[in-house]
Amino acid sequence: MKYQSTRDLSCKKYSSAQIIKQGIANDGGLFIPESIPALSKDEISELCGLSYPERAAKILSKFLDDYTYEELLQDCHAAYSESSFVGGAAPLVNVHDNIYSLELWHGPTAAFKDMALQIMPRLLSRSLTKTGEDKTAVILVATSGDTGKAALEGYKDIDKIKIMVFYPVDGVSRVQKLQMATQTGDNVNVCAIKGNFDDAQTGVKNIFANSEVSKKLAENGYFLSSANSINWGRLAPQIVYYISAYCDLISSKDIKMGETVNVCVPTGNFGNIFAAYIAKLMGLPIGKLICASNTNNILTDFLRTGVYDRNRDFHLTMSPSMDILISSNLERLLCFSAGIEKTVGYMKSLNETGRYEIDDEVKAKIASDFVGYFADEEATAKAIKDNYDKYGYLCDTHTAVALDSARQYIEQTGDNTKIIVDSTASPYKFAADVYNSLTEKTPEDALEALDMLSSYTNTEIAYPLKNLAQRKVRFDEVIEAEDMLSAVYSYIDIK
Repeated sequence: MKYQSTRDLSCKKYSSAQIIKQGIANDGGLFIPESIPALSKDEISELCGLSYPERAAKILSKFLDDYTYEELLQDCHAAYSESSFVGGAAPLVNVHDNIYSLELWHGPTAAFKDMALQIMPRLLSRSLTKTGEDKTAVILVATSGDTGKAALEGYKDIDKIKIMVFYPVDGVSRVQKLQMATQTGDNVNVCAIKGNFDDAQTGVKNIFANSEVSKKLAENGYFLSSANSINWGRLAPQIVYYISAYCDLISSKDIKMGETVNVCVPTGNFGNIFAAYIAKLMGLPIGKLICASNTNNILTDFLRTGVYDRNRDFHLTMSPSMDILISSNLERLLCFSAGIEKTVGYMKSLNETGRYEIDDEVKAKIASDFVGYFADEEATAKAIKDNYDKYGYLCDTHTAVALDSARQYIEQTGDNTKIIVDSTASPYKFAADVYNSLTEKTPEDALEALDMLSSYTNTEIAYPLKNLAQRKVRFDEVIEAEDMLSAVYSYIDIK
């Protein structure tokens, strides 16, 4: 299995270890597999009888074939252990009727990013050995809230790796901010920027694309890599849980082998839903991929009109991990649907004008798999309350966006196919907004909201968030977005 860049017309090939180490292509493109491995019904049947770590190793071995199966199995057992994922990784819960919640937040930071970022550091560590790398990796992360903490937790105190996370100072919840600001580890750093997530993500991409930066780092014994979903090592593990959820539906006799299911994903950077698309291409019986957005509904507009235009108002919402106007992983879908040459043109237009438009043929191809819906703030709050009051299901703000989008899809299409809805964070990550949605009362303090929500719903605070207020704040620096490179140099002590 080889990989190539979404922007390289020469289609130069790379190994999986190389692209996991590198993160992003030198031309600014994203790495994609040159072909998609097949997943047969017999293989799905075999996976049904395995544990989550065993399923993960089997599926990842199809994409990462310069890692041995034994290496992957060892890493998957370590990543998805009971101590990290209390009660098990990625449980599937029937919310009501044909709606199933794939709870991806039972890991050490209470967000779905743990599903990839508990194993990705292990994959990167092995890649350094496999590629003969003797330099120290500098992991740069732009986060809209959850990726940062999950990456910090996954990479802390790992040899030959330093990690620096940038987040928008007013674009994450107080709980998310405290989780990052109190992070332990000798090889971690966190910095807030004045701006939004897109400013942080653009800053990181610009650093990666600067050849002079790469040269200067190499001279000082460093090289750059990424923990965002632009890195295939972050995205590939996400393919696993869709296949695992399908297996669980078979095992519980909710579906029969070969029966089609739909998938609904609350979407910001498009990585999570793209992973579901890859699972579908492999042969998993997925019908529609329902892309759920919040008020920043740029992806909904794109899927409905074929026009991607980030020249619009940016909204801060109660689902901040989706407050994004540049959905990086959409480039991968464009490459699959339109080819490299057109994708290069789209990305050039996006960079120069902030917009691009796909032709009718590409639009129709994408529409055969994807539909787009969105939930504004009022609809999100109503979904939280309705799902709790009617079905006893407590969800966070992002999951609520997906549940409302799934509702809209069913009402509009009449399609009663079972839907797997990604639940991407514990409701306690956004306790204040969840509590307000349930009671119409606004907690005065975001941390007090944890106890208030627990008392009101008679549910346990997610274990990674207990006693958060008592932890020591280590990182409180706030910088201008244009100063991100200087902050990186300062962190690793390069003049």
